[in-house]
Amino acid sequence: MERSEDLAALASDLREADTAIALTGAGLSAASGIPTFRGEDGIWGEEFSEADFHISRFERDPAGFWEDRLELNGLLRPDGIEPNTAHEALADLENAGTLDAVVTQNTDGLHDAAGTGTVLELHGNADRVVCHRCGRTKPATEIHDRIRSGENPPTCGDCNGVYKPDVVLFGELLSREVLKRTRRLAEDSDVIVAAGSSLQVDPAASLPSYQRDGVLAIVNFEETRYASRATYTFREDVTELLPALATRVLKCDPE
Repeated sequence: MERSEDLAALASDLREADTAIALTGAGLSAASGIPTFRGEDGIWGEEFSEADFHISRFERDPAGFWEDRLELNGLLRPDGIEPNTAHEALADLENAGTLDAVVTQNTDGLHDAAGTGTVLELHGNADRVVCHRCGRTKPATEIHDRIRSGENPPTCGDCNGVYKPDVVLFGELLSREVLKRTRRLAEDSDVIVAAGSSLQVDPAASLPSYQRDGVLAIVNFEETRYASRATYTFREDVTELLPALATRVLKCDPE
């Protein structure tokens, strides 16, 4: 089918679905100016390595970890970062009841900022920190300011544990609760829209394989390992394709 026909068919599938989710990756955030971790322009390379942000490094050298983390945070969250039209389109679909949830590999909080009500964050949220001992959470900006003022490592006032970013560091497991919920949603989904994700890093990348039966739509410039089973594949910009999809779904536009 032509692109327009595919888009119209996917819109119809979404309108008729009892359960539908979106799975998003770094490609959505990149469109807002947040750099990716891997690939030609990825952050991992000469300046930073995965070992710098491994849980064992945090536990062994929390002060050094936080020095690197603040530098990394400056790269990941440049000033003026806001949700883009792809985030907004998914929020519109979720708020209208077309999508049951947005499942994201991203930690930037942009789906929340766009107004999506149900966001399942597989890798956590960099806007929060969590005490590594008691689990108390705080806004990340508060802890970042304390570190810049000389408190490094930053500690919890309740138990004296050390705060860490509320994200899944290398060497840590994803939340069992979140992973269980996302797998159940994938199993039940009549439609899964995977957008801006290369679908290479498990366990997030394995979610489409849990879909018992239904439509899988992929919006990504690069080919994924699900190319042979995808119902629709759009090698297009997420900031153009997803708004066009939302318009067709919500306005029932036949064109």
